Amino acid sequence: MGVEPVIVDVYDRHALIRAARAAQPDVVVHQLTDLPKTFNSESMAAARQRNARMREIGTDNLVAASVAAKAKRLVAQSIAFAYAPGLRPYSETAPLDLSTASAVAKLEALVLDCGLEGVILRYGRLYGPRTWTEGPSGEAPVHVEAAADAARRAMTLGTPGTYNIAEEDGTVTSAKARAELGWNADFRAGP
Repeated sequence: MGVEPVIVDVYDRHALIRAARAAQPDVVVHQLTDLPKTFNSESMAAARQRNARMREIGTDNLVAASVAAKAKRLVAQSIAFAYAPGLRPYSETAPLDLSTASAVAKLEALVLDCGLEGVILRYGRLYGPRTWTEGPSGEAPVHVEAAADAARRAMTLGTPGTYNIAEEDGTVTSAKARAELGWNADFRAGP
């Protein structure tokens, strides 16, 4: 498929820059998180700080590596359930709730303001194989395979900017992703 994985500590900025320069990517896809394997209040309490650090410092390092490697496009995951209370369904222009999602806002600003073609994919609540739940749970769900397809599409399609990636349940609208990326929430990779 033309992909060669490289394992690098995202907090080791210099090693990450060296690895990115050696790879010379046209596109960098940022799917970094620091979440627990199982969902419960205890594991999530500890994970919030780690995940915020990943979104801020990890993203800053990955952006620096992407720029140093002269990538053209940077696709990064965000979340579609961080909007400030307001009129639903939320579009990509609705404000984020900065009281609870400041690290999300920083991640998005780092990607969109880095000088590359920055694409933000605001995923809904993931479900499916190897996630916290097999079926939809909560508002703005998205199957993990449909989310992966959105990332694949965003590597070459769509204008730089932000896209909601979630099933239409009245929480968010994914009309922009359908129109510009040709994305379909019903996508599944296999039979």
